Amino acid sequence: MVRERAGGAAGTGRRIVVRREFGGGDLPGLRLLADGCAALAGLAGPRRGDFVVAVDAVAGNAVRHGGGRGVLVLSRTPEELECRVTDRGPGFAEDAVPPPGPGGGCGLWVARLVSDRLTVACGPSGSAVTLAMRLSGDPAPVAHGRGSPG
Repeated sequence: MVRERAGGAAGTGRRIVVRREFGGGDLPGLRLLADGCAALAGLAGPRRGDFVVAVDAVAGNAVRHGGGRGVLVLSRTPEELECRVTDRGPGFAEDAVPPPGPGGGCGLWVARLVSDRLTVACGPSGSAVTLAMRLSGDPAPVAHGRGSPG
């Protein structure tokens, strides 16, 4: 069951749907949570699956590279469903993400490939990765930063 919480920046129309702290053992539950929120938001079929895959990839990166824990915030506007994952890890340069390969390096690449928008912000207190899917069902064109390794 997903509980909606009031919140969001004034005037943006953004509503926080859920906020959850997590560790490695919580990843299966986060996938279910993301799937439920995506279904309630109206994402269907492959786009809903893409959202869950992207959330899982970003949350998994927070656990593996960001200190073992993270915070997931799912929010929505009338136009999109957004996931923001923050951690307290050392951060990284987005252009330094390794290419996909046997040792890893697929998380952000996959998330960027399947989401309509993905941003990375790093600072002294950790990293924040934000991804979003438009609710209209029309994927973003490749020119919007999708499709290439990070």
